[in-house]
Amino acid sequence: MAKEVAGLIKLQIRGGAANPAPPVGPALGAKGVNIMEFCKQFNARTQDKPGKVVPVVITVYSDKSFDFVLKTPPAAVQIMEQIKIKKGSSEPNRVKVGAISWDQIRVIAEDKLPDLNCFTVDSAMMMVAGTARSMGVNVKGGTAPNSK
Repeated sequence: MAKEVAGLIKLQIRGGAANPAPPVGPALGAKGVNIMEFCKQFNARTQDKPGKVVPVVITVYSDKSFDFVLKTPPAAVQIMEQIKIKKGSSEPNRVKVGAISWDQIRVIAEDKLPDLNCFTVDSAMMMVAGTARSMGVNVKGGTAPNSK
């Protein structure tokens, strides 16, 4: 018989750095999850991604057990890593903070494709390019290489 799901928790935690301090502790404690057990498992599964922001979806069951699924880092974080900036623009329509090429966007889109709401790399590239523009990052090269 399947376990009854008591709730879902979505968090963004740095890889290999989960600890019982906020935001992890209070979010898990409210659902009755063993915080230290989650931290140990999360840190073990993300030790190859130290310091990168890793979204995680934790499924909590009625018997206080849990499962979790790791997602790919957010597109905005990957864009900032690609063009080596600390943060996006406070006024993206006026102040530009950098530029990104379509080749760099393709790399991010191929990495993010399993977590995005699209089926082709081209549509994923358009989503990543939109994220870049909303951060105040210019997309070099005009339109997407394969768009009509």
